[in-house]
Amino acid sequence: MIDLRSDTVTKPTKEMLDAMFNAELGDDVYGEDPTVNELQEYVASLLQKEDSIFVPTGTMSNQIGVKINTNPGDEVIIEKDAHIFFFETAAPAIISNVQMRTLPSKLGEMSLEEIENAIRPDIYYFPKTTLICLENTHNRHGGTILSLDYIKKVHNIAKQNNLIMHLDGARLWNASVVTKIPLYEYAKYFDTISVCLSKGLGTPAGSVLVGSKEKITLAKKWRKILGGGMRQSGILAAAGLYALKNNIERLADDHENTKLLANELNKLDNININLDEVQSNMLALTTPENITASELVATAKQKGVLFNSIAKNKVRIVFHLGISKQDTITAAEILKNILK
Repeated sequence: MIDLRSDTVTKPTKEMLDAMFNAELGDDVYGEDPTVNELQEYVASLLQKEDSIFVPTGTMSNQIGVKINTNPGDEVIIEKDAHIFFFETAAPAIISNVQMRTLPSKLGEMSLEEIENAIRPDIYYFPKTTLICLENTHNRHGGTILSLDYIKKVHNIAKQNNLIMHLDGARLWNASVVTKIPLYEYAKYFDTISVCLSKGLGTPAGSVLVGSKEKITLAKKWRKILGGGMRQSGILAAAGLYALKNNIERLADDHENTKLLANELNKLDNININLDEVQSNMLALTTPENITASELVATAKQKGVLFNSIAKNKVRIVFHLGISKQDTITAAEILKNILK
């Protein structure tokens, strides 16, 4: 089975398992796990921030980011298809007691004018706007990359209005590999950044929240409240360290396979893919009128290819380290035969 549902389906390689097996361990809740400490220092250095904290999941990392940057009753400006809003189980309302102000976008980039218009005036009957959240790369827009120029402009709006910036950078590694822009150059415009280790980098679990020492000190409190203190979690941190040192550059292979599939499918008369929008390791494919996304998913599964529907007429296909070029060619032939 060729599994293109998500880059979360990867499994540790033998080399990663060896690193996990040989990890030096301690109690991380006491701050005594040397491997966790090494991972946190390493990620903070990559993004050139003061500190970071290792957490079990990307959702926890994002939600801690929202919590430490807001107060109950505040309002958060966010893109309408952002992972924090769309996939995280209404957690901002439950954990942070905040309201989300969702805005439409083009490929993940909200209109600058609409962002400015969404900032609430300081009047007692309005919620207080405190936080802007961006997502890079953008999941539901098919792995599109927010431009650095756009990020700078949003940052300027935030600065002029005394707002905080949080980045859901679960796949920021992919954006950096494609654009050759260093991770720290993206990170400098955000107060907090969440980066994921268990997607394209191939670890079994874990994300890291990065920010100032003050922010991360508060994040430690909320990690504990949310049940994210994992004790001898160096066994997972070791996988993260291995991935960061060995698996970032190989993300380019996933990007090449994504473009290969997109180009092959684009040869069909009833498929029209804007190749400029195929930017990283994801392909958001609009199905022909005669087949729904769920029908395409079901038929492809019978033929040995897995992926997910994300709308009535749209599927998302994701490449990762478990998929070879030959797998990609095979998947392309199967899909072309179905779509014909």
